[in-house]
Amino acid sequence: MRLRVVTYNIHKCVGGLDRRCRPERVAHVLAASRADVAVLQEVVERGSPAAGGRQVDVLGEILRYRHRTFFPNVDLWNGASYGNAVLSRFPIHWAENIDLSVPFTTRRSGLHARFRIRRDGRGFRTLYVCNIHLGLTQWLRRRQLRRLLSHPPLSSLHPRAPVIIAGDFNDVWGTLGEQYLVPAGFRGVTDILRTFPAWAPVRALDGIYVRGDIRLVAVERLIVPQSRIASDHLPLLAELEID
Repeated sequence: MRLRVVTYNIHKCVGGLDRRCRPERVAHVLAASRADVAVLQEVVERGSPAAGGRQVDVLGEILRYRHRTFFPNVDLWNGASYGNAVLSRFPIHWAENIDLSVPFTTRRSGLHARFRIRRDGRGFRTLYVCNIHLGLTQWLRRRQLRRLLSHPPLSSLHPRAPVIIAGDFNDVWGTLGEQYLVPAGFRGVTDILRTFPAWAPVRALDGIYVRGDIRLVAVERLIVPQSRIASDHLPLLAELEID
């Protein structure tokens, strides 16, 4: 079966150019993806009224995603907090927050969710999705990715279990996939898909990798009206096929 997955650092729904918080712009971009699963980073839970409330629910209601999960990981000085979220058209049967924080640095985490997907009258298949937002320095990213890959139950899954790791890798040098994910059995695209900054991308900070009985049919940057101004990142959209 085929499914569409989008990963998007929504920057708290704040535009990278005009610095205005406009959740409706992010919703417009996500609607154009027609994604079955949306993997989002920097989603606000608490903040000013301009943030539009709890953004996982605001976006979920606008886009009619019935199934949602969210974990905060960063508290800001003004009482706001933000973290990772997943919106899904499939039921989310289980989710956990994997702490990837390193002392004396900004808190980071991975959202690990498990889905049960109906396979066109042939029963169900379990899909595992990890939504990550890694640190700003190379040594941090390496340490965080090693911790993620060694975390149970992810580390104990059968090699054929369909797993997706997606998110904001902050992979400035483009080396994390080859160094850590490929040796762990994951596959990504070989093309350089620059996503940051959204208005004139020069860095391929975001990524999507798969392992097991799932393959990448196509991955592209989602460029539609408002995608260059809704956030400071462009989204990545993947079409996937589960065996």
